[in-house]
Amino acid sequence: MISELSKLDNQAALRALETSGKLIEEITKNLAKQCTDKGAISVAKMDENQLISYGLAWITAEQRIAENFLRYAWDSSIGTSELEKMMAVTFAAEIVSHIRSELIAKPTEFTLTSEKIQSALFINEINSFIENSMKIGIYSAIAEKIVEKGHAGVYGLSDDHESFRETFRKFAEDVVKPHAEHVHRTDDIIPMDIINGLNEMGCFGLCIPESYGGIQSDEKSDNISMLVVTEELSRGSLGIAGSLITRPEIVSKALLKGGTEEQKQKWLGQLASGEIMCAVAVTEPNYGSDVAGMSVVASKVDGGWKINGVKTWCTFAGYAKLLLVLCRTETDPALKHKGLSILLAEKPSFDGHSFDYTQPEGGRIEGKAIGTIGYRGMHSFEVSFQDYFVPDENLVGGEAGRGRGFYLQMEGFSGGRIQTAARANGVMQGAFEAALRYSQERNVFKKPIYDYNLTKYKIARMAMIIQASRQYTNYVGKLLDEHKGQMEATLVKFYASKISEWVCREAMQIHGGMGYAEEYAVSRYFVDSRVFSIFEGAEEVMALRVIAKGLLEEKL
Repeated sequence: MISELSKLDNQAALRALETSGKLIEEITKNLAKQCTDKGAISVAKMDENQLISYGLAWITAEQRIAENFLRYAWDSSIGTSELEKMMAVTFAAEIVSHIRSELIAKPTEFTLTSEKIQSALFINEINSFIENSMKIGIYSAIAEKIVEKGHAGVYGLSDDHESFRETFRKFAEDVVKPHAEHVHRTDDIIPMDIINGLNEMGCFGLCIPESYGGIQSDEKSDNISMLVVTEELSRGSLGIAGSLITRPEIVSKALLKGGTEEQKQKWLGQLASGEIMCAVAVTEPNYGSDVAGMSVVASKVDGGWKINGVKTWCTFAGYAKLLLVLCRTETDPALKHKGLSILLAEKPSFDGHSFDYTQPEGGRIEGKAIGTIGYRGMHSFEVSFQDYFVPDENLVGGEAGRGRGFYLQMEGFSGGRIQTAARANGVMQGAFEAALRYSQERNVFKKPIYDYNLTKYKIARMAMIIQASRQYTNYVGKLLDEHKGQMEATLVKFYASKISEWVCREAMQIHGGMGYAEEYAVSRYFVDSRVFSIFEGAEEVMALRVIAKGLLEEKL
């Protein structure tokens, strides 16, 4: 074992990633040339080979996450040890191995020759690095160190953020988890002690500046606090805790970006205090991520607007008193997404799986919850608007906000996407902890499941993936604090969402038959993980229309 561990080489990992990174860079430049039309990236040309665009997005995500994982593991200032270094090097080996297998399978489509790929990524040094770093003994050693230390890698947070994490971890253990299974199995509503508890802790004001009643500094953004809270609450339950602060995040970001001062003063304080809960109505039955095709219309009337049409997947729309509605306010169809605006529609709060409200003016809103396999508690509604009146003062940005709804919504969604990565990290962490605990308790063939090296391999891989995803999520959070990293937020959402299914699947598999039973929380983690690649932007749309397109545009 010692001889195997001694072969783990940080410099070899860096050189291997540098080589794979250069090839990805060359591919990106070549594809940018192929997909350029009149000086701009042509989506039509990209769509001629969506598989390669998707593949580019995925290997770029893997590459950047692996590079960041190595930087984290060798950052002595945050207290990393041999465990983190072992995980980072082995993760790098896995990523380089996967990237080269993807490229060599489709060299021409990736704009390279097989000879170039082989001469770069299949040389003796890289072959040896991958072989030495991915031996079963390495994975077993990682698993054993996790058990020895009682954790799967330091979080690398500041003292304040670590204290924050511990506070919300305790809340998740003491308040959230006792309700989680009941709500999931019965599709019940979120218990008020969770909402009230989070409100008392200032949770809904995490992304709102102090000057507007929140707890975020007026001088500097602090996305890490939001990510830490989201992850710990999601570890307790995605449906009744982890997603509660997502909607205030999206609505407040849109208001801060483009709302009038009067709107900020009116709504941000109420959101921060939890006086009103909000929901987001963007998706339509026939138009998911195709925002330009949206058909819900707001028609100008005396003193305001009347909304007509149907929105779907409006999470928490029943309980919420305020709906952010992205709708078409401009009649010219040629404007497409530039004809959209945001209206803030007010309504009474309703419990349960349906609601129906008629305004004194005669406008009507009704909603019915959509049955889902997981992500239960908040309920996702299909909402119908029939001449539903919204006053002029609730047009975000006022007259200057007309036609800017798409852009203001994207400001909110970037925060929602990084938050989704944190939610995925929390669900993965919960599943991992459950799997490790069960593997040590369950005996098969007269010894614990944990003692078998295949189980240790799975435990180690889960831990590496979670820590790599977490560290990149936090890195992107810091970029967003500097008003950068919009594309990276989508990239880590894409990665964490997809990989969480594998982690939760393996955690479920370690439980064997009991993993398929609702008696154990791991089955809930598994079905909850499935939603991440769908909401806050479908996986394919994120990969093709945001990540790949953004990568190609950087090369023009």
